[in-house]
Amino acid sequence: KKKLKISGRELVSVPPQIFGLDQLQVLEMSPERESCLRYRMELLPQEISRLRNLTCLYVDSNNLKKIPAEIGTLRCLERLTLSNNNLSSLPAEMGALQRLHSLHLANNSLTELPAPLCQLRSLTFLDVSDNKIVTIPSSIRHLEKLETLLLLFNSLESLPEDVCVLRNLHTLWLGNNQLQSLPAAFGELVNLDWGYNYCSCNFEGNPLESPPPEVCSRGPEGIRDYFLSLHGI
Repeated sequence: KKKLKISGRELVSVPPQIFGLDQLQVLEMSPERESCLRYRMELLPQEISRLRNLTCLYVDSNNLKKIPAEIGTLRCLERLTLSNNNLSSLPAEMGALQRLHSLHLANNSLTELPAPLCQLRSLTFLDVSDNKIVTIPSSIRHLEKLETLLLLFNSLESLPEDVCVLRNLHTLWLGNNQLQSLPAAFGELVNLDWGYNYCSCNFEGNPLESPPPEVCSRGPEGIRDYFLSLHGI
């Protein structure tokens, strides 16, 4: 079998026989999405490296405190879900997952957007909502294919100008942070949709002063015009 789901309220570790399934492509060790269950697994074993053909690994809603460096050997991995755990850091080796296009890290204890993530040039979806992130590295500019970036419910006080280089962004959630201003080039993110899909860009719950909320609601053109007017252009 190439797909395996392991379930059970008492799941605390990965059954060792799993690591003999070297043709496995999809491994799910998470409660059902619609349930409120949480498993108790605290450690993803180093032996995960034996599953070289994995394309999808689902381990959200556990009690993971650390991800082993061996995760970087899963070069076929395309989707990784680690939301709802107790992670405060990620291994640098994650930067080797160059096929990864979807990464879920919501509701952990991350205090910064880990630099290795900015090496994942294939990434199109990144969710780091509901963490404790204070800073975003300028190297985020390397995520040139990124389409969805979810940063709500963090502790961001500013956004680097480099975010404005991500011209493929369609969805950017920034709600419930500590942002007082946006980068002057924010209006260049023209693919963000303020029209029928208003929620594609969200600023609610921020003490924005520049530009003020009423300007943000006009979309990228209004934001661009606001900054141009500040410079008398």
